[in-house]
Amino acid sequence: MSTDPPVWTMLRERWFSTLFLTDMWERFSYYGMQALLFLYATTPKDEGGLGLSSGTAGALFGLYVSASFLAAMPGGWLGDRVLGTHRAMLCGALTIAAGHACMAVPVTGCFYLGLLLVACGTGLFKPNLPVVFDRMSPGADSGRRRAAFSLFYMSVQVSALTGPLVTGALGERVDWHLGFGAAAVGMLFGVAQYVRGAPALRGHAGSPSRPLPPAALRRLVRGAWVTLALTALLGTAIAAAGGVPLRPALTLCGLASLALPVWYFRGLLRGTELDEPARARIRGYRRIFLPSVLFWAMYGQLGSVFSLFAKSYTDREVAGFEAPASWFQSAHPLFVLLLAPLSAWLWLRVRPGGAAGTARQFSAGLLWAGGGFAVLAWGARTAETGDTRVSVVWLLVAFLGVSCAELVFGPVGLSLTAESTPEGHGSRMMGLFYLGAALGAGAGGQLSRLVGVVPLWSYLTGFAALAVVTALLLAATAPGPVRRISPASRALGHSPEKAPPAAPRHPPR
Repeated sequence: MSTDPPVWTMLRERWFSTLFLTDMWERFSYYGMQALLFLYATTPKDEGGLGLSSGTAGALFGLYVSASFLAAMPGGWLGDRVLGTHRAMLCGALTIAAGHACMAVPVTGCFYLGLLLVACGTGLFKPNLPVVFDRMSPGADSGRRRAAFSLFYMSVQVSALTGPLVTGALGERVDWHLGFGAAAVGMLFGVAQYVRGAPALRGHAGSPSRPLPPAALRRLVRGAWVTLALTALLGTAIAAAGGVPLRPALTLCGLASLALPVWYFRGLLRGTELDEPARARIRGYRRIFLPSVLFWAMYGQLGSVFSLFAKSYTDREVAGFEAPASWFQSAHPLFVLLLAPLSAWLWLRVRPGGAAGTARQFSAGLLWAGGGFAVLAWGARTAETGDTRVSVVWLLVAFLGVSCAELVFGPVGLSLTAESTPEGHGSRMMGLFYLGAALGAGAGGQLSRLVGVVPLWSYLTGFAALAVVTALLLAATAPGPVRRISPASRALGHSPEKAPPAAPRHPPR
């Protein structure tokens, strides 16, 4: 029987409250801005918006989500080799706040600059935070690690729940840019909280785990300054020329978001930094990488297609009050908040079952997401054939399905990545986890252009069918090469079939 303290005891630790409150404010700003982005982009120019079509706005939203995740790979590399995880998190938080502040300025150019800064800051912040979190519980087995990440997921959903309510009320009812400004204020609160509580974290003043040699670091700094100068000159030239057409720019950036993850995967496997066991684990990681891509492509529809359904297909009037469409973005974090304790309880009692068990868990997650999309497709079909708005129940059930799926792909994916990380590559491996999200969001953003070309119900049905087919294939082939990324395959002297230590049988009273 395990002698480890119950996983719930971490809720009383100072380090947990520091990371929780920091990520809470970051998620407040992220989800608050996400709730406004699609709606602001599709609002006509004479009403203060960008005046984009639904398809173009969906592509823009998908590109932003993809860029945020895609930036996690260089952000993780900077955390491992240059800044260290803690300094990378602080720099990322400050960059995010600057981005939201730019979006608060009622100038179109500042809006796009703000999107870029938020994406870059998120890329620095997100891959380094899970590394710091996992470092606080060294030696935890798979069940405890997944339960810990589930509890952390539950905690940060508080801000994801309130963010759209605050920014949505300000943005839709008062002024769009005031809503973006509220996201900036939230991120500054997160920075203050992190600076105040950082001494409670392991290695908060430490150097990178694998620092660059001094000569390489000097070359990197010079190259960064040159790149920044060229980018500023290019941006000034484009602005002076009246900008570039948005559709071609979105297409090029979308193709880049599809190609760059594949390129980096190949480079990581062919490089000399990793030994053969580490490369074998990364090759095995591809076994669940593709299902992750599909889920994150579906997740990327929440702020675009789901917002469109809320705005145009849902009866939002209650007792004479019409709820803003952006408020429904709070449904997803609300469901995650309510279900995360159950998820953590299950991970403590159900043996992970090795990598094959993880594949089956991912299969179940895809079935949940596919069911949610199928329900929303049915609701869209009902609204289109009846030429009327439908009950909010359709939208809420769809959010519930995707939320259940995220409680698999989020905590389990983070835990599995932490378990399979080679020494000194923690942040970069977390970046590799987010590459699946980048690839999925990029693909989902490009596919969202089909909205308006094909009926919404058929678009949603296509996602649902693909999720179900992929889930069945993943479950049928679960005992395959995924075993190479299980904790037992980390050359620690354990056999692949060896079960992890038993978790506590009863939760604390």
